[in-house]
Amino acid sequence: MADARDLGMTSAPLLDVRDLSLGFATDGRVLTAVAGISFSVAAGETYALLGESGCGKSAGALALMRLLPAAGRILGGAVRLEGRELLALPEAEMRGVRGSGMAMIFQEPATSLNPVLTVGRQIGEVLARHGGLAGQAARARAEKLLAAVGIADPARRLDEYPFQLSGGMKQRVMIAVALAGDPRLLIADEPTTALDVTIQAQILDLLQDLQVERDMGMLLITHDLGVVARMAHRVGVMYAGELVEEAPATAFFDAPRHPYTQALFAALPDLSRRGARLATIAGQVPALSAMPAGCRFAPRCPHAWARCRDESPGWSPAGDGQRVRCHLIEEEGRRRPTPASAAASAAAAAAAADVGPLLQVADLKVHFPIRRGVFQRTVGHVRAVDGVSLALAAGRTLALVGESGCGKTTVGKAILQLLAPTAGSVRMDGREIAGLSRRALRPLRRRMQMVFQDPFASLNPRLTVGEIIAEGMQALLGDAPRNAQETQAAVAALLAQVGLDAGAVDRYPHEFSGGQRQRIAIARALAVQPELLICDEPTSALDVSVQAQILNLLGELQSRLGLAYLFITHNFAVVEHLAHEVAVMYLGRIVERGTVEEVLRQPQHPYTRALLSAVPPPRPAAGGSIIRLPGETPSPAKPPAGCHFHPRCAFATAECRERYPDERALSATRVVRCHLYR
Repeated sequence: MADARDLGMTSAPLLDVRDLSLGFATDGRVLTAVAGISFSVAAGETYALLGESGCGKSAGALALMRLLPAAGRILGGAVRLEGRELLALPEAEMRGVRGSGMAMIFQEPATSLNPVLTVGRQIGEVLARHGGLAGQAARARAEKLLAAVGIADPARRLDEYPFQLSGGMKQRVMIAVALAGDPRLLIADEPTTALDVTIQAQILDLLQDLQVERDMGMLLITHDLGVVARMAHRVGVMYAGELVEEAPATAFFDAPRHPYTQALFAALPDLSRRGARLATIAGQVPALSAMPAGCRFAPRCPHAWARCRDESPGWSPAGDGQRVRCHLIEEEGRRRPTPASAAASAAAAAAAADVGPLLQVADLKVHFPIRRGVFQRTVGHVRAVDGVSLALAAGRTLALVGESGCGKTTVGKAILQLLAPTAGSVRMDGREIAGLSRRALRPLRRRMQMVFQDPFASLNPRLTVGEIIAEGMQALLGDAPRNAQETQAAVAALLAQVGLDAGAVDRYPHEFSGGQRQRIAIARALAVQPELLICDEPTSALDVSVQAQILNLLGELQSRLGLAYLFITHNFAVVEHLAHEVAVMYLGRIVERGTVEEVLRQPQHPYTRALLSAVPPPRPAAGGSIIRLPGETPSPAKPPAGCHFHPRCAFATAECRERYPDERALSATRVVRCHLYR
């Protein structure tokens, strides 16, 4: 098969969007959210829409489907699917287009699937509407669809509800629902954002295979350059409601031309800049009510000049099928923005301390009882954490990585005693804290704090930012500010430390962007002057530019304050940039541990190799085949005998099926649990 990256637009496009504009009604006026975007998608082609949150990608996709919320307004333009104008269709006819003409995979399957309907019922609704199937014929077709998207035992899954499925399986069900009407165009809105790299690789493989099999067009909406590099044939970059660059994928990754696109690439964590500041994009995407008059990127662009601020740029050809909306493209010798010098490294965090570890965890176990029957008798245990040992020194970062459900977050909560350990030892500066009473733990709480994955859920929406930050100081600090004036000064100092203006004190969490809310969560944790921060996926939902800001902040705080970080993540680019050591978890146990250079450059455990092979690089790369793991992670309520990984391991032997491997030291800093190493 010819590389689809070379697809040409020799025939009429499957989808043709021309000058599409839309807005949202608020306070008696309509604010424009998407301003005149034009693009096309051919049959069998993947067109990627790339950009930060708030730039209008998802709103544009909803407009194509005519699924805008009540406040949404289509202000102009044309949307043609196979030559048929969709914006002029009556709603009754548009319902026929949705599902059979085009279908959409939404970003969050947990909220998109109906929780009170079985999987079979939800697929059956589409089959009845677009295929006229019912009864046994519909069930047989639904079973085939589940099998096609890689769900094992599809007959049983048809009768289950969404809450009984894992995240990866829910996403597969969403794909099956979308494919049930045999659509010509599939819109995939961040289809892998919340998934582990192994599940992400499976979903992307599935979408590619289905696209080739059905000759579907695909509109892929994402902010992940790795996913774009792997999937896209052509790329469109959106900023503040406008397309600012469009190019074939090869040309796009070889030479991005718009300053905004270049800044996105410069903000990516990279091994060559390990320990250095990442390049960031100053400011934020402008609000709908405050769009700049000229180029919308001008207020954040390091190359902007007077014309940029006064006149909106038109399209300029940039060669190789590339086009850019930028006044600077006409200037010769223009160079892309360069990231901060790698010489500005955080030297304080580079060397391991010779002092003893700040945190020592030995054989930590957290088992949850499974109770059944009228008398709720215990019939088993979920072994969420099953014998974890690790150590962390002051000023160092240990990354804890692995698939969802492996026990990473439970380890963090058990270390902080937010969950009571079943067994094992947790020592802080040599003092045992596991099993201490709440009263005995209270003076130790300020030394250990946690930054949660979702700052919006972890910040009290009824309190102002000032009250949120002051709350911890007053509760845990013996030398807390005595009066309102001192408290206000202390809160302002903390906000400045995390890069926020003092004016944020009187505002509420919902008034901030995702990156700003994460900064507030970090300020709240720092308010009690901790020595250990447990960071649970603090950048997983952030755009690459905002992620760079948070990583820079964490690096600066560690260098200045000597903080120790236990960094829970599945993002290996973040691990590569920030961490000193890595521990890889699988089904409640650590299977490999070592320095970043050892584990990421030369992984030894088969599971670590599979994880790293599944990470999509942020640029198209030759070679480096993905190791595809069969099946799903087993249940921690019923782990396999022997090595827990053996049912998915290509190298498993009889010994692997009978006995869990002991810990084997491969160097002074590297240990692995695998029978392959003696």
